[in-house]
Amino acid sequence: MIGRLNHVGVATPSIDDSLALYRDILGGTPHGEPFDLPAQGVRVAFVDLPNSQIELIEPLGADSPLNGFLAKNPKGGQHHVCFEVEDIIAARDALTAKGATVLGTGEPRIGAHGTPVLFLHPKDMGGVLVELMQAPDAEGRHP
Repeated sequence: MIGRLNHVGVATPSIDDSLALYRDILGGTPHGEPFDLPAQGVRVAFVDLPNSQIELIEPLGADSPLNGFLAKNPKGGQHHVCFEVEDIIAARDALTAKGATVLGTGEPRIGAHGTPVLFLHPKDMGGVLVELMQAPDAEGRHP
């Protein structure tokens, strides 16, 4: 059902500091400029790796869902893992039939890559927040 690992989400109190760490210490390559994703209450930046990406996420305002995570983890930390799926609706339906809980309304929303995403509750995923992302088709297009 799940495809390749697309990225690991890392919550951070400062994208600028985290970009410096991943670029200057670990040798990663920033992918574009940080950008705001108001619908999800986060500021986002990506770091390219040879086989995946790191998604750095920083709270965007007082209502950001990341504020609770950072209250428990003030220096930040691993927030989620994101797997690609061929058909996000089919994956959602199969997983909910097996007892997984989809967060929010259960309907996909547009994520930081500009593609449909869903999040699965950590209580059903071995304590890990799992993001499912619609994979691109053979030409690299997303539905």
